[in-house]
Amino acid sequence: MRKRVVGLAATAMVALLLPFGVASAAPAAKEVLKTYADIAQASYEDSLSSAKTLRTAIDALLANPTAETLAKAREAWIVARVPYMQTEAFRFGNPIVDKWEGKVNAWPLDEGLIDYTDPSYEAGDENPYGKANVIANPKVKAAGKTIDAAKITKKLLADKLQEAGGVEANVATGYHAIEFLLWGQDLNGTGPGAGNRKATDFSKTDCTNGNCDRRAQFLKVATDLLVEDLEEMAKAWGPKGKARAEVQKAGEKGGIARILTGIGSLSYGELAGERMKLGLILHDPEEEHDCFSDNTHNSHYYDQVGMMNVWSGKYTRTDGTVVTGPSLSEYVAAKAPEADAKVTAAMGQTLKAFQVMKDTADGGKMAYDQMIGAGNAEGNAIVSTAVDRLVDQKKALETVVAALGVKIEIEGSDSLDDPSKVGK
Repeated sequence: MRKRVVGLAATAMVALLLPFGVASAAPAAKEVLKTYADIAQASYEDSLSSAKTLRTAIDALLANPTAETLAKAREAWIVARVPYMQTEAFRFGNPIVDKWEGKVNAWPLDEGLIDYTDPSYEAGDENPYGKANVIANPKVKAAGKTIDAAKITKKLLADKLQEAGGVEANVATGYHAIEFLLWGQDLNGTGPGAGNRKATDFSKTDCTNGNCDRRAQFLKVATDLLVEDLEEMAKAWGPKGKARAEVQKAGEKGGIARILTGIGSLSYGELAGERMKLGLILHDPEEEHDCFSDNTHNSHYYDQVGMMNVWSGKYTRTDGTVVTGPSLSEYVAAKAPEADAKVTAAMGQTLKAFQVMKDTADGGKMAYDQMIGAGNAEGNAIVSTAVDRLVDQKKALETVVAALGVKIEIEGSDSLDDPSKVGK
């Protein structure tokens, strides 16, 4: 069940397509880093607020599981992704964020760890917990260990199940665990349609697929954890927060390097590579970010919006107010105007490519998992063009790195750097 995300996208487009400021003198690096931290704080605060709205919708679903309350919870989840995906520009350059991020956005996940799955389901290679089905089993035996899951608690999900056995695909917390519980498996392959879980999977009186009370408890606990984790990161970027302090402490070159590392690595290794090119090579619907909800096109789009927020020093909040200040673009323009122009132009072209992807999916023509399907020349071309523009964006950012004389390390991906290794 796809919902069109409106309003916020249009607002972001207007803000992002306005000309970036060009100052006659470079703003102080300290001011640029403050703007960066201010946007991070606002983005995480909006993510927190939307997660609380999601929690309210999920509470309503669990109190009265109907098709209507399930649809509202799903819509709240989709809306919650809009501000969160814009925060991903703060990854890679900030160790605090990287250490924390897996709790809220880890993917892909082995669904069989959490709940029932279709008989055709196969867990990832070498995952002894891949079919544990914690919701159905109060005791989980795997890898020579027994986990007491009689009570579904925050400690169980966060400390015992999350990455159980050291396997990253064992995801029990965050947006995607919640997504799976709201939608269920997407069994349509590269055909139309998302997951189709019934509201009665949470019913106390008309339970379908068994263990509805435990399923409801798992969803409730996972949602509460998401709120708590976002509270932690919003505070970390606040006036006295550790993440903000570390950016300022890094100094001019160190701080600017952090910003460029985040944008460069998200552009290239993470988004262009692991989230897009890999799925395109494999034509595998499991290699899409929001695979249960068919919301991947929006998640990718708002990743790009988030990178442009950081570059332009401007973020439009969910309430319509704008956080802005001296920007990295202004800083670069004063020192290396040609490099600034290259990045600004590249980002605009990338956004256009993602807008095509978003419009195609939002219009109901084809979802992202259909776009990456084998034999879909039109869909493959849409995704491939967006990947190419992200690579161009990364190359443009490298001209900035060279011009400023800073040192960064951009994350790579076999799917881009050595495709022959993919699948081996």
